[in-house]
Amino acid sequence: MDKTILLKNENSGQKTIFITGIGTEVGKTVCSAILTKYFNAEYWKPVQSGDLDFSDSMKIQSWAGKNTVCHAETYRLKLAASPHHSAKEEGITINLNNFKLPETSAHLIVEGAGGLMVPVNDEDFIIDLIQKLNIPAALVVKNYLGCINHTLLSIKALEQRKISLKYIILNGNFPTDTENIILKNIQPQTAIVRIPHLEKIIKENIETAAKQLEIL
Repeated sequence: MDKTILLKNENSGQKTIFITGIGTEVGKTVCSAILTKYFNAEYWKPVQSGDLDFSDSMKIQSWAGKNTVCHAETYRLKLAASPHHSAKEEGITINLNNFKLPETSAHLIVEGAGGLMVPVNDEDFIIDLIQKLNIPAALVVKNYLGCINHTLLSIKALEQRKISLKYIILNGNFPTDTENIILKNIQPQTAIVRIPHLEKIIKENIETAAKQLEIL
């Protein structure tokens, strides 16, 4: 099946998408900035763990534009660690019932912390948060040794929870064999977004990537 569709063709109607990844440091925030810029969307980071002096919301405003609406985090935690660990250090227990989608008529990009199985407390994980919010997911994939395994496990986890995988986002360059096996294992309704490798993460490069964005 030919999956080639321009993202511009999907640019009607309000969209809320949860950006997750196959692990840490795969470029979720960069991809979120590009999608935020492309859709002229608002942004929400439910849990910020660490880097409070340059949080992901601050990065989005720096990269996508200072006028970008960034909704307040539900939890802002000091320690750069998994949310459940960071929260415990501050004597806090994260409760899924405290998360409410911001009210907006605009497109909304929601960015998670790490991958799907990052714990937010002793019982719940990021995948549970996605399920509670009841919004489709976009899975960010970056090429590294082991990325195929991590990607396919993430896809299967979403399928088991019946969470819609709206987009799979290929962040950067991929060997053909790696890309082929990943794309062979997504459902027909999952669209493919390609994000080019950015030498420098600056506003100008984010804008250029947003202008050139398409689903393949």
